[in-house]
Amino acid sequence: MNRALLWALLPLLLILAVATAFLASDPLGPFTGSAPPVEELTIERTILDERGISVHVRAGGSKPMTIAQVQVDGAYWTFDQDPVGALDRMDAAWLTIPYPWVSGEAHQIAFVTNTGMLFDHRIDVAVTTPAMTSDRLSFYALIGLFVGVVPVALGMLFYPALRAGGAGAFQFALALTIGLLAFLFVDTLAEGLEFASAAAPQFQGPALVWLPAALTFAALMMIGRRKGGALSGVALATSIAFGIGVHNLGEGLAIGAAFATGAAALGSFLVIGFTLHNITEGIGIAAPMMAERPRLRIFAGLAALAGLPAVLGIWIGSFAFSAHWAALAMGIGAGAILQVIVEVGAYLVRKAREQDRNWATGMTFAGVVLGILVMYSTAFLVQV
Repeated sequence: MNRALLWALLPLLLILAVATAFLASDPLGPFTGSAPPVEELTIERTILDERGISVHVRAGGSKPMTIAQVQVDGAYWTFDQDPVGALDRMDAAWLTIPYPWVSGEAHQIAFVTNTGMLFDHRIDVAVTTPAMTSDRLSFYALIGLFVGVVPVALGMLFYPALRAGGAGAFQFALALTIGLLAFLFVDTLAEGLEFASAAAPQFQGPALVWLPAALTFAALMMIGRRKGGALSGVALATSIAFGIGVHNLGEGLAIGAAFATGAAALGSFLVIGFTLHNITEGIGIAAPMMAERPRLRIFAGLAALAGLPAVLGIWIGSFAFSAHWAALAMGIGAGAILQVIVEVGAYLVRKAREQDRNWATGMTFAGVVLGILVMYSTAFLVQV
């Protein structure tokens, strides 16, 4: 056996031996034997239908926990649990409560364990949870296309105007792209941390966002620079479209979850708000290609890459939303967007030097600020 490998295995085996001996001897037993078990319960999803109220829960804590009773609006109700029995750490189960909920009303649910611990869950607005049917899938797909693909395609229509503006417009457009991507980066991180806060504590919510963001940024930088040069042209536009696409997946999750819980009472106003908010994204994708003449299919592909994830997000948000997976997706999206910001910045500096221009100008600063302001102002229309 290789000597280096042997020296690497030795400390690992010693660590395993020490951990095994510690668990076998249980030196903390006398201190914890009389202490009550620590219990945690995370409500991950709620479904309202003709059967009543179904709640997906995930257990945490130091010992298995048993849900003994359920209260709805102050009254005890029978319930069915699937799977039955005590829930060990990280185990999940569906609890079905045959409660005659009232559409449009608020309901308060309390889960009582066999140790007397009580966990509350509030349904702010009771509405029937949408069932997965072909008609509903098609309807949500149309909404996703309208809030994802359509605005990106509309933003790309500014491409001829950008080309006609010359070198100054090119520099301004790249700076505008950096501004809108900076807003998307912060927004994606915020959404990811919000999702993480709703996940079970055992998933280490913030780590689900920050670590994938860092790893994604490093991986994409390595892939993008594998040939030794920075991205430009269609390749850079593709990276921008990918990062925006993952962000639009998050927007789709928000819309889908809003429709599923009845929070999207704004309806058409919400959809129009997302559409206006996303038009600027198309400008950002088109900006790096101003020095080229891409074919129409390139524009179509980029619009699909950036916009279609919104459809997938709405489907998942409506029918199978999970806070920890959503946090992971947002972390990946944040890393992808940060990589694109670095690449666009490098492209702006390189093109300015090739044209014997100063990249650090008032126009560059104005473009960054305008990109942030446009995204920030239109974000007021998409709060759900």
